[in-house]
Amino acid sequence: MPTQKTRPSKAVARARTIFRARRGILRAAEALRAGIHPRTLYAMRDSGVLERLGRGLYRLAEAPPLGDPDLITVALKVPDAVICLISALAFHDLTTQIPHAVSIALPTGSWTPRVEHPPVEVHEFGGNAYSEGVETHEMDGVPVRIYSPEKTLADCFRFRNKVGLDTAVEALRTYGERRKVNVSALMHFAAVCRVARVMRPYLEALL
Repeated sequence: MPTQKTRPSKAVARARTIFRARRGILRAAEALRAGIHPRTLYAMRDSGVLERLGRGLYRLAEAPPLGDPDLITVALKVPDAVICLISALAFHDLTTQIPHAVSIALPTGSWTPRVEHPPVEVHEFGGNAYSEGVETHEMDGVPVRIYSPEKTLADCFRFRNKVGLDTAVEALRTYGERRKVNVSALMHFAAVCRVARVMRPYLEALL
């Protein structure tokens, strides 16, 4: 005789509804606050209904694939983070480099986040260098904070000893080829990052 498929319990069905209402992704603490019992949450994980994105972060396995899972995971796990440097260059299509980790900016003196996956590089940004030039891009329903192209270029010149001056210059050249050059924004962020003297000759050559 054919076996009947086991119908999901009411608790699992209710938990699925809660996850779907939250874009299919919830932290464990959020799931518990929403009324999902820990036993239900872990049963869903063990049965494959949920996939674990990282420590305490779960997603419905039935949901469509994420467009950029690394950036989305970091945005969910570290809400104060702003995607920066090579990761921001890659997002804005201004570099041929493939980031080996997600570069994020956090305010000076912030706690160091524990992120199992993806690998994360934390950079401390102080004052206006952290707060200015932030754009919010929605990815699969998740708001992801990323520095604008112009702010990212200034940051790369500021951190040229880490990312490489050649990488910063190449990104500026690519920016000039692919976008309308916003000179005022570039020089504003160069001043914010205190690299106006460093950037000016390369910007003049670009123009």
